[in-house]
Amino acid sequence: MPKVSAEFSTSRREEIIAACEKLYQTMNFKDITIIEIGKITSFTRTSIYNYFNTKEEIFLALHQKEYELWINELEKIISDNEKLTREEFADLLAKSLENRLQLLKLMSMNHFDMEMNSRQENLIEFKKVYGQSLKTVKKCLDKFFPAKTEIEKQNFLYAFFPFIYGIYPYAVVNQKQVDAMDAAGTNFVYHTIYELAYNCILKLL
Repeated sequence: MPKVSAEFSTSRREEIIAACEKLYQTMNFKDITIIEIGKITSFTRTSIYNYFNTKEEIFLALHQKEYELWINELEKIISDNEKLTREEFADLLAKSLENRLQLLKLMSMNHFDMEMNSRQENLIEFKKVYGQSLKTVKKCLDKFFPAKTEIEKQNFLYAFFPFIYGIYPYAVVNQKQVDAMDAAGTNFVYHTIYELAYNCILKLL
């Protein structure tokens, strides 16, 4: 019975996270509420509070899921390749970010609110997965660039991760933003997430 109960609880949590993810495709973070999330689950809104105290905790769980998916992609890069050149590694790492648009959006747009309005135990679980993403990128560097010193690898990590926290607003713009840039006389050159990431990674390597 405990196993069934744990599976049931996990299933409920995943349904709540999936509902939040669905709303986030078309709604702003500030407009999404637990009431709205509850409307597209198969159970009552009040049941959500058995799993999450705030909407930020739901978003934090979604963010954690996105990190886990990215880590899986990084592990696949490691397992599928014996050697990679700088250009090949930059290509694969940039593609892994291009595949995780939602991860980058959550990083750039709502990270502070999620962390500030979540219980400490949930934040700790999230930080464990975030820490694993750091370790997995480091694992890539260890395998494909063994000549690099530990300091060089650390320098890569602490330049690369702050960079990806800000990449989303540069690569994803709406027409209102484009019009404002034009009216302000600011020449905006559009670059994709892949282009921005690839060029940054090459420079850091």
